[in-house]
Amino acid sequence: MKTFNTFAGVDISKINVDVSIVCTVDPNKTQHFKAPNTPAGFTQLICILKQKGIRIKSTLFICENTGIYTNPFIAAMSRKALHHWVVPAIEIKRSQGIARGKNDKADSRVIALYGLTHQHKYVSQSQPQKQLQQLKLLFAEREKILKAIALFERSQENEPYVSKDVFAVVKKLNKQQVSYLNKALKQINKQLLTIVNQDTQLSTQFELLTTIPGIGTQTALYLIITTRSFQAFKSWRQMACYAGVAPFEYSSGTSVKGRTKVNHLADKKMKSMLQMCVLSAVKYDPEIKHYYQKKKAEGKHVMLVMNNIRCKLLARAFAVINRGTPFLTTQDVAA
Repeated sequence: MKTFNTFAGVDISKINVDVSIVCTVDPNKTQHFKAPNTPAGFTQLICILKQKGIRIKSTLFICENTGIYTNPFIAAMSRKALHHWVVPAIEIKRSQGIARGKNDKADSRVIALYGLTHQHKYVSQSQPQKQLQQLKLLFAEREKILKAIALFERSQENEPYVSKDVFAVVKKLNKQQVSYLNKALKQINKQLLTIVNQDTQLSTQFELLTTIPGIGTQTALYLIITTRSFQAFKSWRQMACYAGVAPFEYSSGTSVKGRTKVNHLADKKMKSMLQMCVLSAVKYDPEIKHYYQKKKAEGKHVMLVMNNIRCKLLARAFAVINRGTPFLTTQDVAA
């Protein structure tokens, strides 16, 4: 495990970044810098740090995950081959203890101190390949279109309760909008598959995932995006925790004995997609169907059984990717 003596906490906003430098020699002493949140701004920042005598090659740069605003930071760090770490904001927030008030300078120092105290968790990171970034953006646009279609289609519920001449004001316009959105949805779906098919690794992973009963096109795409082409998670158990389907014990001493349950901190989109996969697998996969019926007959709660199947599907997904071969049922193996 690589150890660092200098830590740079980077608080990223839409326009600027605040950077606080903390050293292990004297953690109470902090140097603060500010720069634009642009590629040129990060180049300028790195030059300033060098002038101040900071060895950037042996410095760990840490920032909170602020979504799209983090991209210039990741691109600059990857281009310069510098050690950088993007950490979930909630993890840093819960690590700082009691805090009163906030500003960007103080936040950057908190981030730097997090890197100092938690550097044992650091794992080398790199910028996602271009195709994964494109898939992520396109998938986000697809979600927006689906929500818009559902919103416009809701207007049709008013038709039975309004006179025809009154509803005619919006009827034609509503149909035009829904038709346009459906065309856009088809175009995005086509573009998603085009990007996947242009990359050998993504195409292979997509084909392997879709051999698993219950996992369809969109779930396979979202699995590739969230796992960064199955590089972000070491095992399906880590992915199950991220997706919110891993059960955790809730007990303390002899008085607190809560039921084992999943945690609400999760990728809700992944969780809902896995739920739809479960419904499909129970219907079309004989093994899953037998397991589902068996556990129900034993008196297990339906949601407990379904959550177990979610975990099974994730385990199958990681298995086919690690093996590099399509999914096979026990009957196929026996044959």
